[in-house]
Amino acid sequence: MPKRKRGAAKSAETEPQAAPKHTVLPQKRHYRQRAHANPFSDHALVYPASPEEMDWDVHYPAFAGSGKAPEFADVGCGFGGLLIALSPLFPDTLMLGMEIRVQVSQYVHDRVVALRATAEAQDNSQPGPYQNVSVVRANSMKFMPNYFRKHSLSALFFLFPDPHFKSRKHKARIISPTLLAEYAYVLKPGGIVYTITDVKDLHEWMKTHLESFPLFEPVSEEDLRAEGKGPIVDAVYTSTEEGKKVERNQGEKWLACFKRIEVPRVL
Repeated sequence: MPKRKRGAAKSAETEPQAAPKHTVLPQKRHYRQRAHANPFSDHALVYPASPEEMDWDVHYPAFAGSGKAPEFADVGCGFGGLLIALSPLFPDTLMLGMEIRVQVSQYVHDRVVALRATAEAQDNSQPGPYQNVSVVRANSMKFMPNYFRKHSLSALFFLFPDPHFKSRKHKARIISPTLLAEYAYVLKPGGIVYTITDVKDLHEWMKTHLESFPLFEPVSEEDLRAEGKGPIVDAVYTSTEEGKKVERNQGEKWLACFKRIEVPRVL
């Protein structure tokens, strides 16, 4: 199978279309891409001017007309492992992957197309498997509020983000005071921010910034499991390509989760 052309990635910004039955799942070796992308570069992206202009029915045709919008957002979703793991666990919850890299977002798009085509619905009255998953090629550091309304998300995931080791590159880290204000805006009170990394310094960075932000409070893994979010925590640990690589190398994973809180407004 020949290597995919970069121009084909444009289709990742639209709804996965119907594919013939018995579609072969895409293979990552045909979607070669650098490990990271510069979020400050001038990427050729198509994005809505506001959340009201986003037509989610195109991304989730099985839910067309329901008025539903994504509740889970995986920022820097990579090859889509978390979304694919969570999709059957929360079949009525729409999930969106946001990925800036061209070939990687194309892979997730093609993977969703193939899974939708090959998976059989158990109940014809309900949407079939993986109908609740989609992906957009997007720069989340710049355009997240363009996609999501205020207090519309119940979960935000930042799994194994680029650590940007050099001090002069820390401004490109996905967790920062400015970006936390945007995450608090789109996350509903009670919503959870999930972060995990195999870099202790980055873990401390994300944890410190989230602890310092007035609209987030730490929540322990034990409390999340007690609230019934154990399957989500398990997927955060094990479902991503990076997480599996850390396990193969017998490395450590550092989890930090925070709950969006409502602060009374002082009049």
